[in-house]
Amino acid sequence: MQGYEKDHHRLSDRILFALELALEQQDLKLAESLNNALELSITRNAGGERFSERREYPKEIEVAMNKLRAIKGK
Repeated sequence: MQGYEKDHHRLSDRILFALELALEQQDLKLAESLNNALELSITRNAGGERFSERREYPKEIEVAMNKLRAIKGK
């Protein structure tokens, strides 16, 4: 959980921390739920129905998503 600051104010950072913990514990059901919550927290208030996400996910999120895909593939 590099880079996590307990006093960080973004919801997505806290969800990412929980997702990383769930992945470490190989808790697939919880990791999937947290991944969904993370996606919602990142894209909320993003711009309506015709909005298309153009930014890249931070590296930490990409790593977590890759770990989740790996666990699903087992």
